[in-house]
Amino acid sequence: MISREPTIERLATARSLLLEPFGLDESHLSRALAEIRAHRVDDADLYFQYTRSEGWSLEEGIVKTGSFSIDQGVGVRAVSGEKTAFAYSDDISEASLLDAARTVRTIASAAKNARIKVPAAQIAGSRSLYNGVDPIASLDSTAKVKLLEHVEQMARAKDARVVQVMAGLASEYDVVLVARADGTMAADVRPLVRLSVTVIAEQNGRREMGSGGGGGRFGLAYFDEPHLQQYVDDAVNSALTNLEARPAPAGEMTVVLGPGWPGILLHEAVGHGLEGDFNRKGSSAFSGRIGQRVAAKGVTVLDDGTIADRRGSLNVDDEGNPSQRNVLIEDGILRGYIQDSLNARLMGVAPTGNGRRESYAHIPMPRMTNTYMLGGDKSAEEILASIDKGLYATNFGGGQVDITSGKFVFSASEAYWVEKGKILYPVKGATIVGNGPDALTRVSMIGNDMKLDTGVGTCGKEGQSVPVGVGQPTLRIDGLTVGGTA
Repeated sequence: MISREPTIERLATARSLLLEPFGLDESHLSRALAEIRAHRVDDADLYFQYTRSEGWSLEEGIVKTGSFSIDQGVGVRAVSGEKTAFAYSDDISEASLLDAARTVRTIASAAKNARIKVPAAQIAGSRSLYNGVDPIASLDSTAKVKLLEHVEQMARAKDARVVQVMAGLASEYDVVLVARADGTMAADVRPLVRLSVTVIAEQNGRREMGSGGGGGRFGLAYFDEPHLQQYVDDAVNSALTNLEARPAPAGEMTVVLGPGWPGILLHEAVGHGLEGDFNRKGSSAFSGRIGQRVAAKGVTVLDDGTIADRRGSLNVDDEGNPSQRNVLIEDGILRGYIQDSLNARLMGVAPTGNGRRESYAHIPMPRMTNTYMLGGDKSAEEILASIDKGLYATNFGGGQVDITSGKFVFSASEAYWVEKGKILYPVKGATIVGNGPDALTRVSMIGNDMKLDTGVGTCGKEGQSVPVGVGQPTLRIDGLTVGGTA
């Protein structure tokens, strides 16, 4: 639901951190935008940001490192046609703001003769998906150290084969303020936390690794005993499973993907190909295919930045647009792309609330938020029972995709060999190779167990990283190529 009252509160927080300490107010922002608009530009914005972050890491039973940083600055952007001029400064002042504005306006080919009337300021409506809590202050330093020590004790107590435990705790308090050339002002206060645990287990001279963790947009009190136990269980069970793993077979076969984090394959192999910039330029395998069938019936893919407290969610994107629930593929038919303001304008469509940037020092691009596939009507047990011979992959490590062709390569960090509907043994070294658009057409069974990941995802694009979420139900995909070590 779009609301203005929380927006006003967030604007007050943003003003107190990003404008008032430097003697700035809305009149200074209007003047800077007027400087840019004195030349012919299609769009312009100012992006102020204040970020306070903290990290702790434990290894060999002791907290070895702790870090704390504060970063603040402003990015100034002008857009003319397809061209973008951008300048940024970590000095928030009227002089720096005007210097940056005069620099970026040179993107325009000619100056206008008439004086520019600055539009009246208007507060953009936004969502209220998370509290503006400062997670760094939600626990004191002693409690944070004890939390990590407790995680290590839990992991070692779970199984005697655990020989090493590494744990990390990260917190971030991020405040942004966006002022646009059309007079729109928007602000957001974004908490973000993540706890991670990695274990190494040893048996008969063989060592294997497993990991777990989670997080989202809330305070550190979220990490209660049940959540910690889940993360530890995930890490230890994965490592112990891999101790028993045999070399993975290779060839073309049926592959079943587990629910939750395996949605990272959907994110990489399909999600990036649905971003507006690639499709506007015609470089995506999905370019020009709106309204066409691109996936099997039953496949519905969404990008949803409106899920409360999720790692990938935003009240407003980094251009001041409210986040949205965007249906990208519906029952196998391509319905739309993920858009920022620039690409939406050039493609003649509305922005979708997906303009994102890593920080004030970067330009916004169309980026995913929480990308997932809706569930179907099959149970996970029914899907596994349908396999004659094939791979059941429940967790993934790294991977890569070619946006133009849609080809992807992913390594499974936890997988099992299945015959006659029975899981026989874990396998190691399985690499799944395929083509994103083609793989979607090979989906033959969709589980009723859709779930989102635990809150650990980070997406990279053109050197920028942003937090994201992924998810999917159990999926059966026929005829995928598996590279193995057997």
